[in-house]
Parts: sequence; structure tokens; C-alpha cells
Amino acid sequence: MEPRPGHYSSGYLRKIERILNWAHRWRIQVVIDAHQDVFGPEFGHRGIPEWAARTDGLPFTQHPDDWFAEYFEPAVQAAFEHLYQDTDLQRAQARMWRALAQRFAHHPAVFGYDLINEPMGRLREGEDIPAAAHRIESEQLTPMYQRIADEIRTVDRHNRLFVEPTPIVGEGLPTGLGRIHDPKVVYAPHFYNATMEAGGDYDPSARWLEAYEDAVTRYPRAQHVPVVVGEWGPRDSSLPNMARFYGDALASLDRYSSGWAGYVWCYGGGYCAVDKDGRFQANKEQTARPYAPAVAGTVRERRYDATTQTFHLVYDSSGRPDVSELSTPPTATGWQVSVQGPAVARPRVVPAGERGTVRIWPQPGASGRVTVTVSARE
Repeated sequence: MEPRPGHYSSGYLRKIERILNWAHRWRIQVVIDAHQDVFGPEFGHRGIPEWAARTDGLPFTQHPDDWFAEYFEPAVQAAFEHLYQDTDLQRAQARMWRALAQRFAHHPAVFGYDLINEPMGRLREGEDIPAAAHRIESEQLTPMYQRIADEIRTVDRHNRLFVEPTPIVGEGLPTGLGRIHDPKVVYAPHFYNATMEAGGDYDPSARWLEAYEDAVTRYPRAQHVPVVVGEWGPRDSSLPNMARFYGDALASLDRYSSGWAGYVWCYGGGYCAVDKDGRFQANKEQTARPYAPAVAGTVRERRYDATTQTFHLVYDSSGRPDVSELSTPPTATGWQVSVQGPAVARPRVVPAGERGTVRIWPQPGASGRVTVTVSARE
């Protein structure tokens, strides 16, 4: 994006626009993510440009079998410290985001901006990892997000701003992020834990998932912001307990999230959703199910029963002439839709083999509780 300070690659911007155009053609909304892994190319990864990597001459050793361990190398930690603390890098980061937002603010596929992927930082003397993560989030990420948000809002007041904690939240630790003063902030944690990232199986008795749900819901409750899980998925979905994991994880996400995005990197590592023939990898078919991308009211319940292939949505309608929308994946039998309350569904049947968009229209002037049931056709 910025190969030299202040120079933004027109070719790279055109590439982003081309992808956004593809997404719009297929009715996909996009979050533009400032992605980094282990800071960037200075350390053999993608992300922040080399000219912005200030290492203080500290050592860096690669860990080919454990790339995440590279975050704890002294040179990488120094680079993050400078990113957060150096005034010229702060300005450069904010200007980069302003340039992106100015270019794409009105593109119909753009839904929002994820300000930095999986940010990390320096462990100070005497700190353990949880204490360091809490301090980084509170003292460095919070002001960084505010700076970027303020800069983006000079050119785009419409799109949402996704803010991430450190990936340490994946171990069931509450974030130390403070309030970001913007009306369209979305809390966007990632949903991984160290055991499964290392290729291990899901252990329900460890109650990691319950600890994660408890931790990750505290910030949005306190700050009154939605939560969208920006990445999740196991490295090896074929292990014995993975069918249970997908069921438990999806039920958990239904309880607290406004949405989620599965990680489907298909260039090695086991995260791809489908095989080379386009068939779902083991257990990942569970992620293809009905959901509600838009609800005209306050959601009271949202759940999917994989055994009966039935999706339930309960909400209190707003009383305004706004339309709710459901999306259904193609299946061998299709779907049927029923509604209870002051609303009607169109269409009421989605044929076999077709992806469906079902709209729920309120009855004129009516408000109240609406229950929508989407079930597999017999």
C-alpha cells in the first residue's frame, strides 16, 4: 500500500477496487483489513512496510515451526513499540487510513475498516503475557484507534470501524481496551486458542469456549457496541471432537455476536473451507446455514438446530416500514419459511439447490414480537 513514506501504490489501490467490484457483483460486503503478521516484511511476513520497522538493532530469530513465537522476539517487540509511540509513524498510519477511506468510502461493497489485524506489542520487565496484553490494549491500542478513527472521519462518516484486541483474548482473557469515541465502532476479536492453533483437538472438558465467551462479551456490554468475531476456525477440522466444536462454537456465537467471519485461507495451513473440488472439508459444512444479515428490530433470540435443520429468529419489530432479511444456503431439499406476529415473509419457499434471500415485511403500522422459522423442506 505504501512502499515509500507518503507514496501510495496506485496499482495496489486498483487491485483492492477490482476485488471490491467482484464482491459487489456477488452481493458480498467487505471489511478492508490492515493485515499484519509478525509486524511485516522486515521479519519475513506481511504487513507494515519495512521503512516503518524500527528495531533498535535488537536481535530477531525465526521460528519456522511456531511463527507466533516470533512476536516475542526483541526486534519485533521494538517495532511495535515504535509504531505506537513515534509521532511520525502515528501520523503515517493515520494518513494511510485516510487515503484508503477517501478512495473507497462510497464503494457499495465496503462495510467497514478493520484498523489493524491481531496487534501485539512489547513485554516490559516483570510483566507476564496477560498483564502486557492488558496494558498494550489500554495504553497503546486505545489511543491508536482513536487517532485513526478521527482521521478516517475527515473523509468517511458512514462506514464502520472494527477494532481488535490483542490475540491473547483467545485464551479467555478480557480486553483492556478503553472507549473509542465514535458512533460506529465494532468490537472485532478473533476466536482461536493455542492448543487448536498448534493442531490439537477440541477438549470440551477444558471449558475454553465458555471462558472465551465470558471474556469477550464484557467489553461490548460495557461500551454498548456490537461484537463481530473477525476470524475463527480450527487448523484441523477432521479431528475426533471437531463436529462437537463446530456445534458448540456456533451456538456460542449465536448467543452474543452480531456476526462472524470464518478464516478460509486456502494456501496451506489447513484453514480452507473446501477441497480442490469445491466440497466442504470435514465438519465445515456446519457453517453453511441460514442466518439473518439484517433485522429491523431488537433481536431476542437467534439459534440454529443442526439436527432438525431449523433456524429460529425472534425479534421485536421497530414499528417502522423497515425490512428484515434472511439468507439461506443451497441444499438438496430447499427451505420453507413461517412467520408468527405482525409480519409476512416473501418468498415462503426456497427451492432445492438455490441460495435464497427471504425478506420479512412488517404489517403496515404494526409493531410487536415476530418469530421467524426457517426449516428444511421434507
